[in-house]
Amino acid sequence: MDTHRNLKGIGALGDYESVLPFQAIGLDAVVVSPDADDEEVRSAVHRFRTGGFAILFVTERVYMSHRDFLDEINDTEDLTVVPIPGIGGSMGLGMQSVRKCVERAVGMDIFAVQ
Repeated sequence: MDTHRNLKGIGALGDYESVLPFQAIGLDAVVVSPDADDEEVRSAVHRFRTGGFAILFVTERVYMSHRDFLDEINDTEDLTVVPIPGIGGSMGLGMQSVRKCVERAVGMDIFAVQ
């Protein structure tokens, strides 16, 4: 990964009610239904990848439906995909994602309860 690329911002991907607040504060957002097909999600993610975005917030329901693809993007691209709770509440994926990233960075699970 080229870490010196000019990355410009943050985007959001998910259902209308969940990404509307991101649009309200000026972030780019793409609305997809929670049961969006692979082509629709891939097309939206491609837009963020080629647009030079650094972070993409994805609602947990969309993330769960396309987890393999989005994890691959997280592992191989400059774009960081972060699952966020949708309007219906949290499924706990955001914390799992943070835990995984921190463990990869520091070599251990610093959130583990002993």
